[in-house]
Amino acid sequence: RANVSPLGAGALAGSTLPIDPATTARTLGFAAAFENSIDAVSDRDYYAEFLFDLALLAVHLSSLGEELVLWASTEFGFVHPAPELGSGSSLMPQKRNPDVAELARGKTGRVVGDLVSLLTTLKALPLAYNRDVQEDKAPVFDAVDQVLPVLDALAAAMSSLAVDEVRLAEAASDPRILATDLAEYLVSRGVPFREAHETVARYLTESTGEVEATSLQAFDPRFGDDVAGVLDARTSLARRKTHGGPSPEAVKAQLARAHETIGQERYFLSKHVEPADVVDRLLKGEPE
Repeated sequence: RANVSPLGAGALAGSTLPIDPATTARTLGFAAAFENSIDAVSDRDYYAEFLFDLALLAVHLSSLGEELVLWASTEFGFVHPAPELGSGSSLMPQKRNPDVAELARGKTGRVVGDLVSLLTTLKALPLAYNRDVQEDKAPVFDAVDQVLPVLDALAAAMSSLAVDEVRLAEAASDPRILATDLAEYLVSRGVPFREAHETVARYLTESTGEVEATSLQAFDPRFGDDVAGVLDARTSLARRKTHGGPSPEAVKAQLARAHETIGQERYFLSKHVEPADVVDRLLKGEPE
């Protein structure tokens, strides 16, 4: 979108001189020249789209930061706060604050604000060049300056986290979280899902004790002897191996596809290094 040369568009209507915008575009390493002179001068869609991408990325980083804040809290205790995640409390000696995660949340509002700032500048502008668009670069540069450090900081924090597997296992030990598995167990034995859902819901509502195989069989004979195998979190996780699921097998496949996509993107971006270097040397006045 941005790899288009605007040279030759003039202020809005091109030129009466016999210039060739395609020649300057090739010389400067652009993929193409502009198609319409007014669009070349007034369009800022590439900035708006770029800022939206950064804002959306910041929103996702904020969500990840929120998870880390919760997981590092005493109430959850799923991860042990590492030095890379934050500093110690200025008041409480025993406390380590998840500063990186909290700042990831905080920076998001600023980046979203940059997007809104640009869109507001572009709102209701008449065609061709207007002095208003001088304000287009500040929010773009600011958003980049905010997002890149957050990416670096979160990458360092994530790679240093120590997960408390015992605490996670305890949190997943309540058999009630496997209610959907129980309903699907009945479905696999021919029970319509609506009925299976109602049966499990009624059992959990009326049950006052532990959720276990014997009480399930006493409640409804359609629960067989093998229902005990359903009441295990690790087994439940391993069985969810459909495409995109959370089982270790499915997640490995997702990671493989993600790495492949990243490799393709890196290759694609590498194709733009040479044109960018050409433009950089020309701007610096260096010989080719």
